[in-house]
Formats: sequence, C-alpha cells, structure tokens
Amino acid sequence: MPVKVGDRAPDFVLLDQDRVTRRLTDYRGKKVVLAFFPGAFTSVCTREMCTFRDSLSQLNSLDAVVLGISVNDPFTLKAFAEHNRLGFPLLSDYSREVSKAYGGLHEDFLGMKGYSVAKRSVFVVDREGVVRYAWISDDPGKEPNYKEIEEALAKVK
Repeated sequence: MPVKVGDRAPDFVLLDQDRVTRRLTDYRGKKVVLAFFPGAFTSVCTREMCTFRDSLSQLNSLDAVVLGISVNDPFTLKAFAEHNRLGFPLLSDYSREVSKAYGGLHEDFLGMKGYSVAKRSVFVVDREGVVRYAWISDDPGKEPNYKEIEEALAKVK
C-alpha cells in the first residue's frame, strides 16, 4: 500500500550522493519534501529536480528541506547533482525498498525486463513525521503540481 496523508512517514536509511548516511528522522523538527523520481539524467526528472532547485529559497522560507530519491547509485546521483547544481541531497534507493514503501515502482520500466524505478511521487512530511501531502503518478512523464506542494507546506505549522 502506498503511503497516504495522515500516515506516519516510514523512516529510512539511505546514502546520499556523497555516500553519507541520511535518515528521515534526521530531519525531525523540519518540514520535508520527499521527491521520488525515476532516473537521473532523463528529461522529465532533470526538469523536476531543477524546478525544486530553483524553488529552494521559497521552500526554505517555509522551513522545508527537499530530499530527492531515486534508484540510481550514489555515483550517478553525484554527477547528476553536480551537472545540475542541485543544492539539496539526492538519496540512493538502490535496493528499491523505500520507493516500494512510499509510492511504488514501475516494473520492467520502458520494456526493460527486470528493471524497476521509483514512481514519480512527492510527499510532504510535517515536523513530527506525519505525511500531510501525497502525490503519486503512474505516468513517469508527468511532473507534480509545484504550487500544490508549496500550499501543503504553508498549511503545516
């Protein structure tokens, strides 16, 4: 079952693009935007992560942090972050467990048998670790509604 509004956000331990261990609980006391994306260096994912990058000052003013999550390895994520000058952590869910727990996976992605990627999804987690916004797309080409995300963050006290 995907995570829904009102659920306690499942904690996780993932490596970021610098192979530093990150836990969701490390961000307790802050609002967190979890942005799952199918794959680094693809057009829609690049646009999405760059939109978050370009919105960081607005998101920071709402006391929120962004964590990008994909199934890519930390080395690919580091290159992706550097190439696009992303100023937030990208987390490697190479085991796919966190993607499965939150929004699900696209199995046999683009006809590649056995290859699965995270469904594009966004979750807003409040300061206590409760999900206050959840959006999951079955269409990997669809971007989230960024205004809705900001509105959800603004509602979280």
